[in-house]
Amino acid sequence: MEQNKDNAYSNLITSLKLFLKETFDISKDTDRKATIEDIKSGINMKGQNAWILIFSILIASTGLNTSSTAVVIGAMLISPLMGPILGIGLALGIYDTDLLRKSLKNFGVMVVLSLVTSFLFFSVPLFQNETQELIARTSPNVLDIIIALSGGFALIVALSRRNKSINTIAGVAIATALMPPLCTAGYGLATAKWDFFGGAMFLFIINTIFIASATYIVVKFLSFPPKIYTDANRRKRISQVLSLIALAIIIPSIYFFYKLYKKSDFEQKITAVLIQLKEDKGIGIFNINPNYKENTISFAVLGKSLEDADIEVIQKKIQKLGFEDVKLEVLQDSENQQTLSRLNELENSYLTNTKRRYLKIKKKNKYF
Repeated sequence: MEQNKDNAYSNLITSLKLFLKETFDISKDTDRKATIEDIKSGINMKGQNAWILIFSILIASTGLNTSSTAVVIGAMLISPLMGPILGIGLALGIYDTDLLRKSLKNFGVMVVLSLVTSFLFFSVPLFQNETQELIARTSPNVLDIIIALSGGFALIVALSRRNKSINTIAGVAIATALMPPLCTAGYGLATAKWDFFGGAMFLFIINTIFIASATYIVVKFLSFPPKIYTDANRRKRISQVLSLIALAIIIPSIYFFYKLYKKSDFEQKITAVLIQLKEDKGIGIFNINPNYKENTISFAVLGKSLEDADIEVIQKKIQKLGFEDVKLEVLQDSENQQTLSRLNELENSYLTNTKRRYLKIKKKNKYF
């Protein structure tokens, strides 16, 4: 009886392992040689690819200028930006120095073409509006890293299939959003808004690093065939150098993830404290601006002013969350509040007097 139970348990474990392998195994449906050729063919930023990139940058810039999400998505669908980035990840994974040089060269051409095109577009004064779509690309957070890494994994897995899914590849092009940050950086150059340029380029670099890292990891996991060198010593030396380069890319990726996670955690938790205070006290709190780098939180108060005791309570709540020495910058001016109240009184008085005159005239006209 005991033996039958053991056999049943063993069969269950075997069936579960088989099910999991059939569900998640991607090695059987992988065409490694075809994938390498596909990635290599999409690296070059010249001829048709260069013109497609220019036109897609113009479309994306127009979409950002008009805050049209649909137009930006359309531009990302036709953009060839992924090619050189996938090439970098593949080259590191298969130890191909020639492919790495080619990918880096075309990556540079891609960035320069994108920046120049968007710079020329936003140099026209008519197109220099500071829209929400542009502002959204200047402050990366931890979600951007998750999207870039997941998108990179999805893209290389989709490309490695024997029967490639165009929908998946198009979806990844939209999700990773490489183009809008480059357009925003061009806007920053054209308008001399260096915070826009710096934030957008930082977002683009983060996306690039994580897409290339995801490509490298999948290429190594699926055991793509490395480039063959006749000299064994040279092959060993190249594999060591490229492995160090890959490590030098992955380590900063982990650091970026950690820093952006801490920044997002800081902003989310402190904002939640102020929103809770707003609901509990019925105080008008707006323009909340948590600054992780400077360890400050600024906000404006409208209506009922905050007392010193209220500010102390906020400070203690923030400290309990693990954020020490956070400086609160509260914008509240009692004289301004009195002015607003007086203006409201005058407005109400004017409306009341106007209504009385209207009723008086209406009553007078009733007798004629």
